[in-house]
Amino acid sequence: MTTVNPRSGLIEVHLAVLLFGGTALFSKLIPLSALNITFLRCAVAALVLAILVKASKQTLLLRHKKDYFIAILLGVLVSCHWVTYFAAMQLSSVAIGMIAFFTYPVMTVLIEPIINRTQLKLVDVLSGVAVLVGVILLIPEPNLDNDITLGIIVGVISAMLFTARNLLHKRYFTGYSGPHAMFYQTLVAVVFLSPWQDVTLADLNQHTVGLIILLGVVFTAAPHALFTNALRYLSAKTVGLVSCLQPFYGAMFALIILDEHLSTRTLFGGAIIVATALFETQQSHRKHKA
Repeated sequence: MTTVNPRSGLIEVHLAVLLFGGTALFSKLIPLSALNITFLRCAVAALVLAILVKASKQTLLLRHKKDYFIAILLGVLVSCHWVTYFAAMQLSSVAIGMIAFFTYPVMTVLIEPIINRTQLKLVDVLSGVAVLVGVILLIPEPNLDNDITLGIIVGVISAMLFTARNLLHKRYFTGYSGPHAMFYQTLVAVVFLSPWQDVTLADLNQHTVGLIILLGVVFTAAPHALFTNALRYLSAKTVGLVSCLQPFYGAMFALIILDEHLSTRTLFGGAIIVATALFETQQSHRKHKA
């Protein structure tokens, strides 16, 4: 096996987070519903991830029967998370949808103590309040008829689903590599979403097919493989802190490619949410180290 130094690992994680940030653009670039985008994305990603797993000389089979039930649950959570993730951005904007989704680090620190039956710290509660303030600042008006408000709510729901998936994965599925775990989750998502997807051949012109392949290969399978590999050489703190750059990368992509601009209020609310996510990531590292 080739040895990878921490510097190479840092490049890998930055590239992975950059690609994760670019994923959001496809909610606007692909002229399909959020559910159809997710279905096609998962179909392409599952195929590529299967090839990656086999190329690394691993078996595609899971070690225990119960792991298949966990994989099914993880796949359902991932599919619902990705559908709501893209829907949030289609309703509002790439930056707002990503910022709303990035409430998940704080959700994790608030929910994890309940699951592990440990005491919830005051600082974590204050972080929760800070994120709530940030989300309120994003909302233009408290009216569900407003698409931006609805997009923020859907983005927060996406964060909840992602939090549930991460906690479940951490508890029961960490024995498998990232590509192996994501292969099953994307495969389950394809099966789970197939009854509701309504893509027709008329929808799949050359341009759309090209974007779907780009999304599935370069912006889904590749960053997951890079991210997993980087985790082997970098500390959890480093990976977590770099991950907090995702909303920034997404907003920059949206500004350059889609010409999406942010209001001062959105920038302020987003800064509070991302800063709190950074703080909680650092706190979490210190807690685990202690």
